[in-house]
Amino acid sequence: MVVGVLEELHIPYMVVGSFASGAYGEPRMTQDIDIVVELRYGDAESLCKRFAPPDFYVEPESIRQAIHTCGQFNIIHGASGNKIDLMLLHDSPWNAKQFERRQRLEIVEGCQASVAKPEDVILSKMLWYKEGGSEKHLRDIAGILKISGDQVDHDYVAAWSKRLEVEDVWEAVQRRVQKK
Repeated sequence: MVVGVLEELHIPYMVVGSFASGAYGEPRMTQDIDIVVELRYGDAESLCKRFAPPDFYVEPESIRQAIHTCGQFNIIHGASGNKIDLMLLHDSPWNAKQFERRQRLEIVEGCQASVAKPEDVILSKMLWYKEGGSEKHLRDIAGILKISGDQVDHDYVAAWSKRLEVEDVWEAVQRRVQKK
């Protein structure tokens, strides 16, 4: 539903995180959906109208603040407790590159969406791992390499992992996958 609204409102986006890694690798249960968006201030009101109470909770001011700071905000579905994390597109060479490379993919049966490419999902997961140390990110990467490894541009990941300073994580993940 969220991607449908973003598309109707002509808001550029890409699905990242667990939904994206599950599309290329081994799906896992998650209570949130991570989406990178390119928003303008005028989009805040439209989003709030589409995700209105009582079904949804979103703070208009949090959207405006996220746009101003290039941060993130949440949309929460009250009945299920599911959370949609919308992260503003950062102005950096890698963020621009991954947003440019996004592709259409079926993320759940009957639902096509713009999704980060597998290499960029891997790189993001390595950055999140480096930031927080959660093993789930390494498992997600291993799942992508196990299921879609022949489709992954390893040279692209190696080059960007060096630029993003996660080369050690990339080498460790590759060793882990080769052992299995």
